[in-house]
Amino acid sequence: MVAEHETHAAIEAVFRIERARLIGGLARLLRDMDRAEELAQDALAIALAEWPRSGVPENPGAWLMAAARRRAIDGIRRDRMRARKHAEIGRDLTEAEDRTAALEAALDDDLGDELLALIFTACHPLLSADARAALTLRVVGGLTTAEVARAFLVPEATMAQRIVRAKKAIAQAGLPFAVPRGAERAARLPSVLEVIYLIFNEGYAATAGDDLTRPALCQEAMHLGRILAGLLPEEPEVHGLLALMEIQASRLPARTGPDGAAITLPEQDRARWDRLLIRRGLAALARAEALGGADGPYALQAALAACHARAARAEETDWLRIAGLYDRLLATLPSPVVALNRAVAHGMAFGPEAALALLDPLAAEEALEGYAPLHAARGDALFRVGRAAEARAEFEEAAALSQNRQERTFLLRRAASCEQARSG
Repeated sequence: MVAEHETHAAIEAVFRIERARLIGGLARLLRDMDRAEELAQDALAIALAEWPRSGVPENPGAWLMAAARRRAIDGIRRDRMRARKHAEIGRDLTEAEDRTAALEAALDDDLGDELLALIFTACHPLLSADARAALTLRVVGGLTTAEVARAFLVPEATMAQRIVRAKKAIAQAGLPFAVPRGAERAARLPSVLEVIYLIFNEGYAATAGDDLTRPALCQEAMHLGRILAGLLPEEPEVHGLLALMEIQASRLPARTGPDGAAITLPEQDRARWDRLLIRRGLAALARAEALGGADGPYALQAALAACHARAARAEETDWLRIAGLYDRLLATLPSPVVALNRAVAHGMAFGPEAALALLDPLAAEEALEGYAPLHAARGDALFRVGRAAEARAEFEEAAALSQNRQERTFLLRRAASCEQARSG
């Protein structure tokens, strides 16, 4: 019984590794993501029945694909027989049979690039960012619908509908499950990277809920990033994104206290930072730069994270370099959020007055209306110049706008410290 349980566990572990590639190959042929998922599950059921007797094959991925393809061909033949039975007398089935034969032949081909094709399809820009992230986690990451729903704090039924709508949109658009080439791939790659980074950010700084971070989501995003880096080894921004995620994730153990409360970067115990992730991140950054991607938006953000990773103590942080990197990032990726982060960096490098000079104009930016970090940044700069009453108001406004309980608690503590400074 123990041996059978261990065998089943080994089979399921193999399936988790091979699942996304299996679905990608089947979806590419059948143009039907739901059917591809069903066939992948059928292949797992067959393996669970056969492998305990025969042993795990030398190439389990190929075995699972062959089993799924046989099941697909059986289904096609059943459909053809059903069509014959229901066809009107005299209907010409030659064309239908030719199409079926061509598909059967294709199912015997070695396709390659199945996983990459699945990633690019799931991250297609025709879908909303939320739908892309949900579908990617479901079909590429292998999370259940319930797990994806928990990750984004929505009911399971809502997430199931979101995933179903995304699949229907892909089917109705007639998208090929194929890797785009040349200029088209270059145009589509940012959408893929955006989805992976969206997943990572939701784990690194949860937008809502009780927990400040969700490390499991960060792990899923890094897993996807590593897959992509392996599939596209010459794309500098892929390595830049992977570097950014790994360096940022290295700080996760130190970002919260035992009670889940936020710990700011200067106050974190850097001995708790994951040095292995930092080394991997720095290596990925070096790879991105060696490929000529030093000024890519993800590589620049990774270089910013590396400045913190290389500082043994908060006081050793090279804020002048960080300010310069933010200047380059704003030129490469102009956005109000980047401008906000640049203002904070300039405040650390050149003083809080410099931060306020850059922050004040941002209050008029429509994109930052109701954005808690803007008020928190102004609160910090105002506190540092001695304007405690104004700082308190800003921190309270930021807390009111935040949907995350731990972040809200942290901001209210900052507001209370402003009052103590005034009374002191």
